[in-house]
Amino acid sequence: MEINTKLFISVICTSFFTFQLLFYFVSYWFSAKVSPGFNSLSFEKKIEWNSRVVSTCHSLVVGIFGLYIFLFDEPTKTDPLWGGPSLANVNIAIASGYLISDLSIMILYWKVIGDKFFIIHHCASLYAYYLVLKNGVLVYIGNYRLLAELSSPFVNQRWFFEALKYPKFSKAIVINGILMTVVFFIVRIASMLPHYGFMYSVYGTEPYKRLGVLIQLSWVISCVVLDVMNVMWMIKISKGCIKVISHIKQEKAK
Repeated sequence: MEINTKLFISVICTSFFTFQLLFYFVSYWFSAKVSPGFNSLSFEKKIEWNSRVVSTCHSLVVGIFGLYIFLFDEPTKTDPLWGGPSLANVNIAIASGYLISDLSIMILYWKVIGDKFFIIHHCASLYAYYLVLKNGVLVYIGNYRLLAELSSPFVNQRWFFEALKYPKFSKAIVINGILMTVVFFIVRIASMLPHYGFMYSVYGTEPYKRLGVLIQLSWVISCVVLDVMNVMWMIKISKGCIKVISHIKQEKAK
């Protein structure tokens, strides 16, 4: 298939600079307007706050865009391994620009928001997306994996509540926590079964063989690395959710 390299590079660069602008300028102004508590936060908290605002914006864009593509983009649905040019390529390029932006911010403010697991996550994702955009393959899979971003706004919102010192078992935190657990499970854990089921179903087919060993191995390894981290995060989130539900039951019993 024809690969529009110039378009992808333009989208990646535009995405990168847009998210940089959001982090360094827009988030400060917007957050101070909508949340009076923002101004009282420490410098370190403001850095992470802005990082999470950008993360939420990215998640909403690529998650909603990705869901639309997943449901309605015929080129990728017709041929998931070698589907022709589609909106999914643009979505993956947007995500790549964000990942590069977030990596640069994380490295610059390593003592504040540095996290080795996020470095692994971002690098594994970027490598996979590089292969997708460079070779024009697995675009459907790349976009499918981006649906996982639909859980990030709830994860970030939990941190915002904690930063603003909301009561631990307040209604807002409990509702967000339950939604976070459910959505995280659906888009990051339950989604594994159809993904690996599809991988198994195409194994050994002619389109699969045409991918070549490098892309075949990269597909498996990058997804396994990301999913191991997703399982680890799911366990942590589930423990927190169970703790909240147990507390609510105890309060009702009293």
